[in-house]
Amino acid sequence: MRARTKRLWGVGTAAALLVSAVALSAMALKQHADLFYTPGLIAQNGMPDEGKRVRVGGWVQEGSLAYGDGAEMNFLIEDGSGETVMVSYTGIAPDLFREGEGVVATGRFGPHGDFTAEQILAKHDENYEPRELKKVQQAAS
Repeated sequence: MRARTKRLWGVGTAAALLVSAVALSAMALKQHADLFYTPGLIAQNGMPDEGKRVRVGGWVQEGSLAYGDGAEMNFLIEDGSGETVMVSYTGIAPDLFREGEGVVATGRFGPHGDFTAEQILAKHDENYEPRELKKVQQAAS
């Protein structure tokens, strides 16, 4: 083969490999990308598709946290828009999870608009202090 033909085969093979890698990456990202919603966005745009994995975020509404049997809990997420989303979760909640604090729940909406969380992430600001230290500081002042 001539040098020109070898170069063409090399460029063609490299292009095919690049297109394949991009296509595989796009499929992998599509399967694992979770869309993020707030209660206000859900009220404005409507409910996401039933069974589709999404993330719902906001603050845990004061007085809404209720514990059920075992490790079951229900709570409302609000975002300041006046809208709320009822979340049910079975499992151990993160240490920073409490009413009035930020939360991101990953899960799926059911047929009646109920949200079942598979994972809960508690959000906090950069000024985090353990509860034990807060008690010591309050006693000292």
